[in-house]
Amino acid sequence: MSDTTDIDGAVRAELTRLRESIDNIDAAVVHMLAERFKCTQQVGVLKAKHQLPPADPAREARQITRLRELAESAKLDPAFAEKLLNFIIAEVIRHHETIADGAAATGTGATGAAASGTAATGTAASGTAGPAPADPVTAPDAGRTLR
Repeated sequence: MSDTTDIDGAVRAELTRLRESIDNIDAAVVHMLAERFKCTQQVGVLKAKHQLPPADPAREARQITRLRELAESAKLDPAFAEKLLNFIIAEVIRHHETIADGAAATGTGATGAAASGTAATGTAASGTAGPAPADPVTAPDAGRTLR
Protein backbone atom coordinates (compact mmCIF):
# COMPACT_ATOMS: atom_id res chain seq x y z
CA MET A 1 0.00 0.00 0.00
CA SER A 2 1.81 3.15 -1.16
CA ASP A 3 -0.98 5.62 -0.39
CA THR A 4 -1.15 6.27 3.37
CA THR A 5 -4.46 8.16 3.16
CA ASP A 6 -6.41 4.90 3.51
CA ILE A 7 -4.48 3.75 6.61
CA ASP A 8 -6.19 3.68 9.99
CA GLY A 9 -5.26 6.65 12.21
CA ALA A 10 -3.62 4.48 14.88
CA VAL A 11 -1.54 2.68 12.28
CA ARG A 12 -0.56 6.00 10.69
CA ALA A 13 0.47 7.36 14.11
CA GLU A 14 2.59 4.28 14.83
CA LEU A 15 4.17 4.48 11.38
CA THR A 16 4.97 8.17 11.97
CA ARG A 17 6.47 7.39 15.39
CA LEU A 18 8.66 4.65 13.96
CA ARG A 19 9.77 6.80 11.03
CA GLU A 20 10.68 9.64 13.37
CA SER A 21 12.85 7.18 15.31
CA ILE A 22 14.48 6.09 12.07
CA ASP A 23 15.11 9.74 11.15
CA ASN A 24 16.75 10.35 14.54
CA ILE A 25 18.93 7.25 14.15
CA ASP A 26 19.92 8.36 10.62
CA ALA A 27 20.96 11.74 12.00
CA ALA A 28 23.03 10.06 14.71
CA VAL A 29 24.71 7.83 12.11
CA VAL A 30 25.63 10.88 9.99
CA HIS A 31 27.08 12.69 13.02
CA MET A 32 29.04 9.60 14.08
CA LEU A 33 30.43 9.23 10.55
CA ALA A 34 31.46 12.90 10.58
CA GLU A 35 33.32 12.32 13.87
CA ARG A 36 34.94 9.19 12.43
CA PHE A 37 36.12 11.11 9.37
CA LYS A 38 37.56 13.87 11.56
CA CYS A 39 39.74 11.20 13.19
CA THR A 40 40.68 9.53 9.91
CA GLN A 41 41.65 12.90 8.44
CA GLN A 42 44.10 13.31 11.32
CA VAL A 43 45.42 9.81 10.64
CA GLY A 44 45.87 10.76 6.97
CA VAL A 45 47.83 13.88 7.88
CA LEU A 46 50.04 11.87 10.26
CA LYS A 47 50.63 9.19 7.61
CA ALA A 48 51.52 11.80 4.98
CA LYS A 49 53.85 13.61 7.38
CA HIS A 50 55.73 10.37 8.05
CA GLN A 51 55.44 9.07 4.48
CA LEU A 52 53.36 6.04 5.49
CA PRO A 53 51.12 4.34 2.91
CA PRO A 54 47.47 5.47 2.78
CA ALA A 55 46.19 1.90 3.18
CA ASP A 56 46.91 -0.51 6.02
CA PRO A 57 45.58 -3.92 4.89
CA ALA A 58 46.38 -5.65 8.21
CA ARG A 59 44.45 -3.01 10.20
CA GLU A 60 41.59 -3.14 7.70
CA ALA A 61 41.35 -6.94 8.05
CA ARG A 62 41.30 -6.64 11.86
CA GLN A 63 38.59 -3.99 11.65
CA ILE A 64 36.46 -6.13 9.34
CA THR A 65 36.76 -9.12 11.66
CA ARG A 66 35.91 -6.96 14.68
CA LEU A 67 32.93 -5.33 12.96
CA ARG A 68 31.57 -8.68 11.77
CA GLU A 69 31.70 -9.93 15.37
CA LEU A 70 29.96 -6.79 16.61
CA ALA A 71 27.31 -7.18 13.91
CA GLU A 72 26.66 -10.78 14.91
CA SER A 73 26.25 -9.85 18.57
CA ALA A 74 23.90 -7.00 17.55
CA LYS A 75 21.89 -9.37 15.34
CA LEU A 76 22.88 -7.43 12.21
CA ASP A 77 23.86 -9.22 9.03
CA PRO A 78 27.69 -9.47 9.21
CA ALA A 79 27.96 -9.37 5.41
CA PHE A 80 26.09 -6.04 5.39
CA ALA A 81 28.37 -4.68 8.14
CA GLU A 82 31.43 -5.76 6.14
CA LYS A 83 30.14 -4.09 2.96
CA LEU A 84 29.50 -0.89 4.89
CA LEU A 85 32.96 -0.91 6.46
CA ASN A 86 34.60 -1.67 3.10
CA PHE A 87 32.77 1.34 1.60
CA ILE A 88 33.95 3.56 4.46
CA ILE A 89 37.52 2.22 4.28
CA ALA A 90 37.67 2.90 0.53
CA GLU A 91 36.62 6.50 1.13
CA VAL A 92 39.16 6.91 3.96
CA ILE A 93 41.94 5.58 1.73
CA ARG A 94 40.85 8.00 -1.01
CA HIS A 95 41.10 10.86 1.51
CA HIS A 96 44.52 9.65 2.66
CA GLU A 97 45.74 9.46 -0.93
CA THR A 98 44.52 13.02 -1.53
CA ILE A 99 46.34 14.22 1.58
CA ALA A 100 49.52 12.36 0.60
CA ASP A 101 49.35 13.71 -2.96
CA GLY A 102 49.00 17.24 -1.60
CA ALA A 103 51.96 16.73 0.73
CA ALA A 104 54.08 15.25 -2.07
CA ALA A 105 53.18 18.05 -4.48
CA THR A 106 54.30 20.73 -2.04
CA GLY A 107 57.28 18.73 -0.80
CA THR A 108 56.61 20.00 2.69
CA GLY A 109 54.80 17.12 4.31
CA ALA A 110 51.19 17.46 5.43
CA THR A 111 50.50 21.16 5.02
CA GLY A 112 47.82 23.40 3.68
CA ALA A 113 44.45 21.80 3.12
CA ALA A 114 45.56 18.43 4.44
CA ALA A 115 46.84 19.83 7.71
CA SER A 116 43.70 21.92 8.22
CA GLY A 117 41.51 18.85 7.81
CA THR A 118 40.05 19.78 4.45
CA ALA A 119 39.00 16.73 2.51
CA ALA A 120 37.88 16.43 -1.06
CA THR A 121 34.32 16.12 0.23
CA GLY A 122 34.28 18.81 2.93
CA THR A 123 36.02 20.23 5.93
CA ALA A 124 36.54 17.87 8.84
CA ALA A 125 36.79 20.70 11.34
CA SER A 126 33.28 21.84 10.49
CA GLY A 127 31.90 18.31 10.67
CA THR A 128 31.10 18.10 6.96
CA ALA A 129 33.78 15.64 5.93
CA GLY A 130 32.57 12.21 5.07
CA PRO A 131 31.82 9.82 2.32
CA ALA A 132 31.02 11.20 -1.08
CA PRO A 133 27.62 10.28 -2.47
CA ALA A 134 27.42 6.59 -3.15
CA ASP A 135 28.52 5.38 -6.54
CA PRO A 136 25.67 3.19 -7.82
CA VAL A 137 28.23 0.90 -9.48
CA THR A 138 30.13 0.15 -6.27
CA ALA A 139 27.22 0.55 -3.84
CA PRO A 140 24.06 -0.49 -5.70
CA ASP A 141 21.79 -0.28 -2.63
CA ALA A 142 23.19 3.01 -1.31
CA GLY A 143 20.27 5.09 -2.58
CA ARG A 144 17.59 2.74 -1.34
CA THR A 145 15.31 4.05 1.39
CA LEU A 146 15.25 1.64 4.32
CA ARG A 147 11.90 2.62 5.81
